[in-house]
Amino acid sequence: MKKFSETYQTLALAVVVMLAALWLSGVIELYTLLSLTVFFVMGILALSLAFIWGYGGILCFGQAAFFGLGAYTYSIAVINWGDSTWAVLAAIAVPMLFSLLLGYVIFYGGVSDVYLGAITLAVSLVLFNWINSTSGSEYHLGQALLGGFNGIPSVPTLNIPFNPDNVLSPEALFMVTVGSLVLCYVLLKFTLMSRFGKTVVAIRENEQRAGLLGYNVPAHKLCTFAIGAAIAGLAGCLYVNWGAFVSPGVFSLSQSAQIIIWVIVGGRGTLIGPVLSCIALQWLVTRLGAQQTVDTNLVLGIILAIFVLLIPGGILPTLKRVFMRKKKRPQARINADVQEVKP
Repeated sequence: MKKFSETYQTLALAVVVMLAALWLSGVIELYTLLSLTVFFVMGILALSLAFIWGYGGILCFGQAAFFGLGAYTYSIAVINWGDSTWAVLAAIAVPMLFSLLLGYVIFYGGVSDVYLGAITLAVSLVLFNWINSTSGSEYHLGQALLGGFNGIPSVPTLNIPFNPDNVLSPEALFMVTVGSLVLCYVLLKFTLMSRFGKTVVAIRENEQRAGLLGYNVPAHKLCTFAIGAAIAGLAGCLYVNWGAFVSPGVFSLSQSAQIIIWVIVGGRGTLIGPVLSCIALQWLVTRLGAQQTVDTNLVLGIILAIFVLLIPGGILPTLKRVFMRKKKRPQARINADVQEVKP
């Protein structure tokens, strides 16, 4: 019964969010619509790390590597093919395949969690420096110039599947972004309710015990890593469509750090928490970016320090614990009263 109840709650939440997004797309101005679009794109990116770190116990410092690979793969593919249909699929497949190759070396090689974080961060920085140094005309894939630190401008945006002449409007792109976020959330919730998801959580709690019980720990961690990479690649694809531009900044250290901050603030062990914290922090960064008084990175650093030291569980898990305590107190009083009434 609990599983069915959770399923209905997940589907109900998905329907409510889609209806709210449909209403918003028709009433808000274009600037606000574009801002919300990039917020939800980053929400998908936060969701990818929330799954592999919060539930899989895999701390990936280089999640931006898969985000950037998705962005560049889409840009190169759509420029060469002229149709975004297969480019979107390529933007999901390439980061996933890259994560399978990298993850196989890491997980089957017995690399510990500390070194895993260092390796993924190093990969992200290597990609950043490599792409940043491809500014010459000789650096191209087909018709797509990599552009180096200048990036790739004027990237064709999403079109109706197999109809390149019918490009999506900003309102339609907003709905596609929200729909992608909702779809990823629903699929991850169903994954976590499955036997595979429960095994992944068990491995996070006690990897040695799960191995002794006969579960293939490296295979489960590799699949978890690949799922997170695919979702990050989708986020990168949508990010390019938001601005019709991509630069090496998608691989940067600051991008990787932001993703970790989103998950820490929202709370590990939840999916919705990191998404909400991502949207809130992105809004805050946007507001701070409009003025020159306070440094944005300083504010983010202070927020990270506060949550690490004072609220290590994150906002959503902390609120849940507070709510459960308040809910238990009246029941405890009732039980005490009943005990006093008994002869």
